[in-house]
Amino acid sequence: MTLSEMENYFESIGEKKFRASQVFNWMYNNLVTEIDQMVNIPKSLKAKLEEQTTLNTLKLSDVQHSSSTGTTKYLFKTHDNHSIETVFIPDLKRNTLCVSTQIGCPLDCKFCATGLMGYTRNLSVGEIVDQYILTAAEVGKETITNIVYMGMGEPLINFDNTLQSVSIFTNELNKRISRNRVTVSTSGIPHKIIELADSPYRVKLALSLHSVFEDIRSKIMPINVKYSLAENIEAIRYYSRATKTRITFEYTMLSGINDRTEDVKALTKLCRSLPSKLNVIPFNSIAHMSPEGISRELKPTPKSRIDEFVAELRDNNITVMVRDTQGDDIAAACGQLAIRELKIPARNMRE
Repeated sequence: MTLSEMENYFESIGEKKFRASQVFNWMYNNLVTEIDQMVNIPKSLKAKLEEQTTLNTLKLSDVQHSSSTGTTKYLFKTHDNHSIETVFIPDLKRNTLCVSTQIGCPLDCKFCATGLMGYTRNLSVGEIVDQYILTAAEVGKETITNIVYMGMGEPLINFDNTLQSVSIFTNELNKRISRNRVTVSTSGIPHKIIELADSPYRVKLALSLHSVFEDIRSKIMPINVKYSLAENIEAIRYYSRATKTRITFEYTMLSGINDRTEDVKALTKLCRSLPSKLNVIPFNSIAHMSPEGISRELKPTPKSRIDEFVAELRDNNITVMVRDTQGDDIAAACGQLAIRELKIPARNMRE
């Protein structure tokens, strides 16, 4: 529940409105996982809450730790016995939690392992937020500084629950996470980008770009057939103007597909046209999902070519960040999240 929903709930059960702030503080600042731990709540109210409410929607079932980078992948079980993955990425300046919004993903991007799972359902608000609460309990309350919606699934398909979880994370009573430390990543759903821009939450937006050419993007990202890049560019222009934020373009390097000289020129033109930066991402193997078709044929751009590609863009005064591969030894790097035993043949795009 958001704070306002909690206030309505407490009033509906005959309690004072201020109880909502107390419980909200216990849950999101103190990260308690048991109602009995809320020491300033009367016993009679605790009993009522125990009977009527649930604090935890997920159970931690496995943890994998990368000895080389410190990245940790958490496997959570849902109430209906599905699995999702969440990744904690430590760094010198920030410690980022990468959260999932769906069980699987319906978009079938050819370079992403999650799409090879198929799609089961959206995660609830509680299941999104619990990834943060339960991971923070493992790594320490003060440790997580940033949240990125870049895990399993497309956040803007699960729009309402994504937005409500953002509301919880960025509420002024939640002292741990501010809106400028939350990033929502999308493969591109233009009307939802505009709806997000018109919401009260000025979070950062990342567009999974991966090609500036419509035909190539449609080949590796089938959603581009339904929502063209041109439509998405107009939507992110609107987002940037409305929120006064800089857009991040995510760009996974695929040998012979999007690492050519013409790609540098097209990227330069796009990035110069609006406040933006480019995140260059080495392609991480998805062999653990036994891919077929185009996915099986994809090859990573050699590091030497990535270096040249980035240098050419920087020579054109484009802000470029190169994302270090972290957690590929535990299949936790960008594009690798997937639960093999849940592979589903049908991949229907839903919204």
